Order: sequence, then C-alpha cells, then structure tokens
Amino acid sequence: MGNFHNPEADLDRFRFRLGFAAVFVLFAFCLLLGRFFWLQVIQHDFYQTRAEDNRIALIPIVPNRGVITDRNGVVLAHNYSAFTLEITPSRAGDLEETITALSEVIDIQAKDRKRFKRLMDEAKNFESIPIRTRLSDAEVAMFAAQRYRFPGVEVKARLFRQYPLNNVASHAIGYIGRITDRDLKWIEEAEKQANYKGTDHIGKNGLEQHYEFELHGETGYEEVEIDAGGRALRSLKRIPPVSGNNLSLTLDAKLQEITELAFGDRKGSLVAIEPSTGGILALVSNPTYDPNLFVDGITPDNWKELNDHPSKPMINRAINGAYPPGSTFKPFMALAALEMGKRTPGQAISDPGYFNFGNHQFRDDKKGGHGMVDMYKSIVHSCDTYYYILANDMGIDNIAKFMGSFGFGQRTGIDLGKDDLSESKGVLPSQEWKRQRFKKPEQQKWYAGETISIGIGQGYNAYTPIQLAQATATLANNGVMFRPHLVRHIVDTKTGEKRLVEPKPIRDLQLKAQNIEVIRRALVGVNKEGTGARAFAGAPYEAAGKTGTAQVYSLKGAQYKEGAIKKELRDHALFIAYAPADKPTIALAVLVENGGFGAQSAAPIARMVMDYYLLGKLPAGAAKDDPAAIEEEHEE
Repeated sequence: MGNFHNPEADLDRFRFRLGFAAVFVLFAFCLLLGRFFWLQVIQHDFYQTRAEDNRIALIPIVPNRGVITDRNGVVLAHNYSAFTLEITPSRAGDLEETITALSEVIDIQAKDRKRFKRLMDEAKNFESIPIRTRLSDAEVAMFAAQRYRFPGVEVKARLFRQYPLNNVASHAIGYIGRITDRDLKWIEEAEKQANYKGTDHIGKNGLEQHYEFELHGETGYEEVEIDAGGRALRSLKRIPPVSGNNLSLTLDAKLQEITELAFGDRKGSLVAIEPSTGGILALVSNPTYDPNLFVDGITPDNWKELNDHPSKPMINRAINGAYPPGSTFKPFMALAALEMGKRTPGQAISDPGYFNFGNHQFRDDKKGGHGMVDMYKSIVHSCDTYYYILANDMGIDNIAKFMGSFGFGQRTGIDLGKDDLSESKGVLPSQEWKRQRFKKPEQQKWYAGETISIGIGQGYNAYTPIQLAQATATLANNGVMFRPHLVRHIVDTKTGEKRLVEPKPIRDLQLKAQNIEVIRRALVGVNKEGTGARAFAGAPYEAAGKTGTAQVYSLKGAQYKEGAIKKELRDHALFIAYAPADKPTIALAVLVENGGFGAQSAAPIARMVMDYYLLGKLPAGAAKDDPAAIEEEHEE
C-alpha cells in the first residue's frame, strides 16, 4: 500500500513554527528593548554617576596647618616648605627597579623603603607617594640631571611642621605624629573622616592635640581624569584647601625660656598664671624634649632614649605629676580655720616643738619649738605644731570640703590634650575617698591620727603643680577662680577674625575680705622676715609667698640630713607666690623634685621668674642653689 504525503499539513506545521519563532524573537527583542530603556532612561543618572566616578578621581590636597604664637607674636609652631622625592606607581613601571636605580642617585635608606611601602598600601596608584623627604639643594640638582631616567618620579614641594624654639614649651605645645588606628577612631567619632583624606599627621598631645580640629584646616580636592588602567590623564577641577586657624597664646615664650634655664638639669615644674584671667604665662615641666623629633616619625633610637630616660622627659609634670604640697598647704589651712570660725588671727598656742596624739608624737622641724605662735607667725615661720593641732580640731571632712572649693583634688580643665585623662586629679583625702580607694574594710576606716599630718600638707595629700598654682591665683584674686588656659585668641585664617577665648570665672568662693587680708599679710611676711626672705632680699616690688618641703619617704623619727640621703629620696622643694602683693599680675607654683628645702631650690626660681616678668631683668645666679638659705629653711 502506498504512503501518501499531505502538503497542507506540512504547510500548517511550518507556519506554526514560523509564527512561534517570530513571537519568540519579538518577545526577546521587547525584553532587550525594555532592558535598554531601563538602563538608558530609568537608570541613566545612576550609571552616568558611576561612569564619572570611574573616569574621575578626587585627589585630596592637604591644608596648611595653623600657626601657634605666644602672647607677643613669637612663633612657637609653624610650617616650612621642603622638597620631597615622590613616585607615582602607575607611571613608574617596575617599582623595585625604579627605587634601586634612584638609590644610586639619592640616598634612600631601609626606613624610607618601609615607609613608602606602607603609604603605597594606603594610597591609590595614581597618587604620588614620597620616598624621601627634605631633600637638600644638592640632592635636588643631582636628581634633576638624571630625571629623564625615571618616568613617574618627580620632586615636589611640601609643607612640614617645625617648632623653631625646639625644647622650649614642648609640654605645652605638644607635637604632631603619624595617624594611628586610635587616632582614626577619634576622627570617626568626631565625624571628620572626609576632612582627613590624604592627611598623614595629627596632633598627639598638648595644644596640638586639644585644638587639632582648629589647626587642621579644610582639605581641598583636585578632580583628575583617569583611564581604565588608573593612569592620570588630565586635571579637570581644583578646589583649594583652607589653612587651619592660628592660635595666639597667653604664654610668654621668653618667660618660659628663662624659667626652663632656671631649672637647669633639675627635675620639676613651674606654672605661672595671670590671676585676673586664668591665662597661663609659663608652664614648665623639666626635663623637656624636642618635638621636632616626632614630625617625620621618631627613630627607634630617639624613642628609646626618651622613653627609657630615668628623668622621664615625656611626662608633663605640671598636669600629671602629683606631689604632697608640704607647707604651701598651710595658708589654705589657716584660711579654712578663719572661714569656719575655728581660729581667730590673734589666737595663739604654745609650741614645745611637738604635738602628742595618742601614743604618737608629731614633731616640729624646729627643735624646742617656736614659743607662742599666732596665725601670722605660724605662716611666716612655718610652724608645724600649730597645724597639727588645727587639723585635729577641724577634722578631715571639713578640710576636704574647703580645699575642694580651691580646686585641690580636681582636674582644672586646662586646654591640653584631647580629654580629661590628659590631666591628673591628684588626691584630696577624705573619709569617702578612703572608702572608695581601698578594698579591705580595715583599710577603709579613717583614723583620727591620719588627719594630723594632712594639716602640714603631708599624708595622703597629692596635688599637681597646676592645682597649686590655680589655688594660689585664686587666693591672689580674692577668691575668684578662673579656669587655667593657654589660648587667648583663635584667629580665623579665612576672615582674619579673632575669636577670644573668654576668661570666665569658675566660681566665686565668697571669702570674707578680712580673712583674706590676714592670710595675704602673712604671705608678704614670709618674703620679708620668714622662710622666703633670703630669696626676695632687695626686690623692688612686694611679693607674697610660702615655702614648702615635702617628704618623699618617712625618716621614722630620724633627723633629715640631705647629704646622707640618696638624691632620689630627698625631699621635694616647693614655693608658691604672687606679685605685686597689692595688685597681683602673676601667681605661680614651683616644684623641684628632690630639691631639698623650698627656700634653697624653689624660691630662687620664683624670684628669677618674677624679676623678669615684672622688671624685665634676669638676676644673676638665680638658677643655682643657695646653700645659705638651708639654715632658714629648717624652720619649715
């Protein structure tokens, strides 16, 4: 039987397949058209932005850091231009070969290579990265002659931080250093990340750190067109940076320098304050260090020398060192007694040279005692027995409450560092303090005998030199306390406008005028007929002051003999003062670590500082110890 073929059926099947294919092609074309419309119309702005981002790179331009000057315009921190040798990795070919060839022309050390590698990891390949900084003129000329050999390598001028007075006021000014992860966290918390693009350095302590966001300025940008390989083609737009604001200080650079010279190689601190404003005139912590060492990254050898030095030059003793105030505490004890009604100026005691409390005898420095002692004599001749009895009568919590009002045991809030932890609180002892300080119940109890030595500035007492200076300035200012500060004006570099750091009183202690007068008259007597008389002999101005000596370790009843004791165990020497006595313009506190007696070591420094500040002259020999003063100081 034959096999019949149906042409009509075959044609219908062909038409169906053709129609299906046409519908499929049309559907696919519609999808492509829809996708094209979505990308080209609906998402046009988005993809255009991404394309521009891939085509255009923003290169940050680091701003010029603000300048720091003293009250007379003396520059303490500024910037200078120097040549750097820089490599653009995308244009330099083989980097290792390039750097090796460069080292034959310019001195490139291992530390330079290490820094370059780290910076390259952080940068984009179209940015130029320094391989050597601060080139000499000879090195610039040598490279210029060979420049044709090094594509992608060029010499650029950059700004570097400089501290022209080197060690002077280093603890006040601080220094800058390379940004660390901790610094980045601080920047992020302040939401300043965008403004620190391209910035390598940041303030590490002192004013450089406290006013970092004022000094830094506003980062600029350059728009650069790049190709697919990341190579820069041309510059499209430039937004210039704005220099950081300048700081004008209350500090007197010359006074600071003279004070540091007065200390010589002795450890210690001095803080001088303008009583009517709280402005810091000098802030010394000795020994000092050179902040220029940190600008381009401190070398391991220099860091080891600073960090391991037995005198600890990196510690700011003015705000971080806590010391017993010794007899400089006595004028404040006497004022507390007057204000609380515990004593009258004429009320006197008979001093046999000791005070018995329980089974313990607290001895006065003067063998045989001072005889009949009223308040004036107790300050002028520094009678310990008077204050043993007074402390016992007042009680520890009354002492703590009054001394706390003068700022003892509290951070002053001075504008140094970035937070409260930059400054020590010290120790203002009280029953509550002891309960919090110790863990065992038997250690937490306050014993009445512990109060006795508190009255002469010993025992648990421990305060910073700036706290002592602030309290002295408050006394000189009749009980009105100002926050110590170093910056007087912040100068806006865009407008030239000066923003005054307004001195505002922290508190007015509302002290009775007649009580202040009693203490101030006695402090003048100290420098006329008492323990400070030798240091201020012949002064053409009237100064008020008080010497002090603070024990470093207990003598256990033995007599103090300086020459028989290791230097590091000798007493600290202290002195507080203000002048002129009737209208004070300067108040200060001096501490000389292991300096012995205050009249011997600390008072001559104060005299030297005041002579310069008030008279503009430098007394000869004031930096040296005065052995003849030792005898007088035994009364302290």
